[in-house]
Amino acid sequence: MKRRHFLQAAAACVAAGSALPGAAIAESAAELEASAAAALERLKKTEPVTDQMIESAKGILIFPEIIKGGLLVGAAAGDGVLRVNGKSDSFYRSTALSYGLQAGIEKFGYVMFLMDDESLRYMRETDGWEIGVGPTVTIADEGFARKLSTTTERKGIYVFFVSQKGFFAGAGIEGSKITRISK
Repeated sequence: MKRRHFLQAAAACVAAGSALPGAAIAESAAELEASAAAALERLKKTEPVTDQMIESAKGILIFPEIIKGGLLVGAAAGDGVLRVNGKSDSFYRSTALSYGLQAGIEKFGYVMFLMDDESLRYMRETDGWEIGVGPTVTIADEGFARKLSTTTERKGIYVFFVSQKGFFAGAGIEGSKITRISK
């Protein structure tokens, strides 16, 4: 019986998620690129170490706005742009479903620094990948960012969050997927 309730909740989440991302999905490539540039500038102001990372990263995947909402079952979605050598390379969609003790709605963005060729190749060649499966992903909070240097930031993927607004609290199981899209 519990499995049935979980599947019903997941189906409801998918249905709700299809309506939720509408505001987070950019209307055009130009709009998405402009939002991504603004998010990267905000990040550089709050985390100065990212200036060095921009120079040495093989690629930077920027999701300027993700919208997340839920009550026990949650969904999140938003679009992003992959920059390689300072230029837009391709576009991606981040989606997530979660289940657990959670409630709220929030907007946030995140920037993924792909620090090595292996991580960039994985991003480009994988038809949708889940965070936690594939290259090493390190979530960089304020304390961690202070410890980063040109020698510690060489492998894997580093994620920084930007522009968090709203309220979302809870704990549970979440699955996130990043998929290449065309605009």
